[in-house]
Amino acid sequence: MTGSSTIFIIGPSGCGKSTIGEKVAEKLGFKFADGDDFHTQENREKMKNGTPLTDEDRRPWLEKIRDFSQTNPHHVIACSALKKSYRNLLSCDSKSTVFFYLKIDRF
Repeated sequence: MTGSSTIFIIGPSGCGKSTIGEKVAEKLGFKFADGDDFHTQENREKMKNGTPLTDEDRRPWLEKIRDFSQTNPHHVIACSALKKSYRNLLSCDSKSTVFFYLKIDRF
C-alpha cells in the first residue's frame, strides 16, 4: 500500500466498515472519513424511511466523496460502493486509490 493516498473500506451495511476504517487509519497515520456524512439530507430521509436509494440518488453522494478524496489525501473512507461503477467513479482510474471489501457471515 505504499504510496496509496486513499483507502476505501467498502461493504454492506453493518459489516463494520467504520470500525475497521478507523483502526486502519489510526495504524497508518491517515485520517478517517465516513461516507455516510456526505449524503444529502434528502438521501438521509429516504434511508431513514427505508426507501432504497437509486443510482441517480447515489451519484451526487459518490461525487462528493470522490472530490473529497482527491483534495484530501491520506484518508481511509468507509462507504458501501458495492457496484463496480460506483468504485470506478470514486477512483477515477487513480493508482493511488485502494479498495478493501469487508464481508461477514451473519448467523
